[in-house]
Amino acid sequence: MYLNNNVGASIEAIKRRASPLPIIFYEDRNFKGRSYECSSDCADLHSHFSRCNSIQVDSGCWMVYERPSFMGYQYFLHRGEYPDYQRWMGFNDCVRSCHSIPQHQGSHRIKIFERSNFEGEMKEFADDCPSLFDCFHFSDVNSCNVLDGFWLLYEHPNYRGRQYLLRPGEYRKFNDWGSLSSRIGSMRRITC
Repeated sequence: MYLNNNVGASIEAIKRRASPLPIIFYEDRNFKGRSYECSSDCADLHSHFSRCNSIQVDSGCWMVYERPSFMGYQYFLHRGEYPDYQRWMGFNDCVRSCHSIPQHQGSHRIKIFERSNFEGEMKEFADDCPSLFDCFHFSDVNSCNVLDGFWLLYEHPNYRGRQYLLRPGEYRKFNDWGSLSSRIGSMRRITC
């Protein structure tokens, strides 16, 4: 009897196409060029592609990072198509690691503090804030405590500028969330 070894491979390829992978990276703009499909966290994407100019997110929410090991500029992506890096507010075509963000069911709560180690004026939020200065009357956040849910902090008002992903936990100083500055202009809940 003749057995075709390609049948098993073909079945696997069909299964893979039938259930879309959550994120696909493309070297060129408009989803062209070499691509890499990813369905879990990856600390070093460099071996899969040299540059990233477009991304397609099939499901869920993701943070992509400019440097390996989840370092450097962070970019939040949700389901959708990003035909060039400016669409995800990228500064360049460099993506070196990615992290999937788990879905969170329930409320969101965060406490932000004027000074390090949870000192100074404190404000608690359960909803998005497009302008921290308008709500809090200052723009420097030196520590925070994420009580529930995942949050994104933005460098500027109206959800612009550098982005920082915060998971539940304590952040005693702004370096703890990867920032070089305490300047925060806005923040929003991640609701994937």
